[in-house]
Amino acid sequence: MRRSGHVHRSSPRLRRQAFTLIEVVVAGAVLAISLMGILLMCSTGIRTARALDRVHVDASSLAAELSLTNRLEEGFESGDFGDVHPGYAWKREIIQVQTNGLFRVEFAVWSASDPRATESKMSILLYRPESVQRQLR
Repeated sequence: MRRSGHVHRSSPRLRRQAFTLIEVVVAGAVLAISLMGILLMCSTGIRTARALDRVHVDASSLAAELSLTNRLEEGFESGDFGDVHPGYAWKREIIQVQTNGLFRVEFAVWSASDPRATESKMSILLYRPESVQRQLR
């Protein structure tokens, strides 16, 4: 006969199994190292994206714009790019090289807000025979 309420001494089914403290600490350390690696990759990706976001403005856009004109006049001009490239300024000098309509144009573009930024310089020759020409000596 069996008595109700009597518990067997060492029944494997009734024994509770749990994690030891060492197992919990090791699992926490593995999780922390994994999360640090993921965060490091994310921060590196964000840093790279910010570096790629910076636009380097050079003088080629000014040269392309000027090449659309049919007439040139000698002189010096300067300005900025407005909302297209805020913080950048430019200057150009148009010099007549020959009396047949050959002009040399020297461009310079720089960052007005960042003095450490490099200055972009370019010099091109344009043939514009319809331009007002002066007599060279």
